[in-house]
Amino acid sequence: MTAASIARLRIKLDDVEPAVVRRVEVPLTIRLDRLHLVLQAAMGWTNSHLYEIRARDVGWGRPDPHFGDGPLDASKARLIDMLEDVGTRSFKYLYDFGDGWEHSVRIERLTDAVPGVAYPCLIDAAGRCPPEDVGGPWGYHDCLGAVADPNHPEHAERLEWIGSNFDPNNSDVNALTQAVHNLAKKWSRRSASRKRA
Repeated sequence: MTAASIARLRIKLDDVEPAVVRRVEVPLTIRLDRLHLVLQAAMGWTNSHLYEIRARDVGWGRPDPHFGDGPLDASKARLIDMLEDVGTRSFKYLYDFGDGWEHSVRIERLTDAVPGVAYPCLIDAAGRCPPEDVGGPWGYHDCLGAVADPNHPEHAERLEWIGSNFDPNNSDVNALTQAVHNLAKKWSRRSASRKRA
């Protein structure tokens, strides 16, 4: 592994059917707070809740000064540090502690960066991310059941809330790709402006 290496990550949202899976490529040197933003963009979440990246018994997120036993500061750790320090090629990403969206993240491969490609980038997407605040995997399952059954007592209410055009199989890959690409552009502009300064 070198600092210029790229990691291809496979992200799977646990306990959800149909399956929600993404593949992204990120620099090994990406800070974990930025990795969180990449995961948000690639999945289709809105970054409205707390998160934690957990490898074995170590967690990174946004520390709370009122609780000393919370996660380590994600802005002070990089993916390569996590891999080397913890010695793992897979980790968990927990988003929204109330709903409990847990993602399994695995490093599929390490490779050299391709010249001219802006990283991070979305490689593949399957399945649509559930709506925010639906109640976690079990609430999402109940919501999809209510929407699919016109005789369900909550059918109309859930359909109005989730939208009649919501398709759990359609990942809207173009919007997700653009969201991840926007991060790459934003971060590359900042990097270029620091080099000029």
